[in-house]
Amino acid sequence: MLSSLFPSPQPAGADASVKDVTMAGFVADVIEASKAALVLVDFWATWRGPCKQLTPVLEKIARESKGAIRLAKIDVDRNQPLAQQMGVQSVPSVFAFYQGRPVDGFAGALPESQIKAWLEPLLKMTGGAGDTEKEDIDAALKQAADFLAAKDVVTARAVYLDILDRDPENAAAYAGMARCAMEAGDAAQARQMLDAAPAAIAKDKALDPVRAALELAEQAGQGAGMAELEAKLVQNPADPQTRFDLAMACYAADRREDAVDHLLEIVRCNRSWNDDAARKQLVKFFEAFGPTDSLTIDARKRLSSILFS
Repeated sequence: MLSSLFPSPQPAGADASVKDVTMAGFVADVIEASKAALVLVDFWATWRGPCKQLTPVLEKIARESKGAIRLAKIDVDRNQPLAQQMGVQSVPSVFAFYQGRPVDGFAGALPESQIKAWLEPLLKMTGGAGDTEKEDIDAALKQAADFLAAKDVVTARAVYLDILDRDPENAAAYAGMARCAMEAGDAAQARQMLDAAPAAIAKDKALDPVRAALELAEQAGQGAGMAELEAKLVQNPADPQTRFDLAMACYAADRREDAVDHLLEIVRCNRSWNDDAARKQLVKFFEAFGPTDSLTIDARKRLSSILFS
């Protein structure tokens, strides 16, 4: 065991992402620390030019990992016995420690891209890839949602597919694919996707808005035409059923604001009509739009103002 070659660990506080380590602190700062995170041990020397290139890159990677990676910097001139024990033949030399033992390493000053590629399987092994990869996936999800909002279904679908290639059980990406199908006018495919969702995500809340949107689309598609309903409403503006049907027709035509306005008008004029149907339909809209959608937020405020005025 490497731990038998070095002094016992000293009591220590919270470890920083980057730390200068000596032989006295090797057990605490490397061996013990590697039981909680991947620890990179950088053997360097002040007189060696490539060390000045490599160490700043390693520091940057460690700090950006948000705790998934820790960097232990060891000056070989001041810790020669330690360098000998590790078999360091040239500097810079980097060793990756996990669960108290070295699991990989490299020598020389590599570019950042190669270091990250080298780290990828190590982080997956340690379970520490989550922070960086999650940030990348979250950014991709937002990008896909923006494309979908802009009606660029082809690009949105491509981004969602890329996410699912990296994370096959990503419920948000799966829901996004179903939304792409709906946006492309293929409600049957969207329904098929929901029905065939993998067990790991079938009950995920990310799919709930899609189910609500699909149910609303199916419901809206069963009503009368827009022009016919608008003509009927002109003749009888106080008819809640016609206004309700028109709201659903507007929803089917992607006139979301008009759909919301019609339902709010029903609540304002006759909130208890048809067993509170307009308010209940608004709640379904909110679920389909999503809680952070600007229309959901605005409509909720307007609905509250009507209900509690």
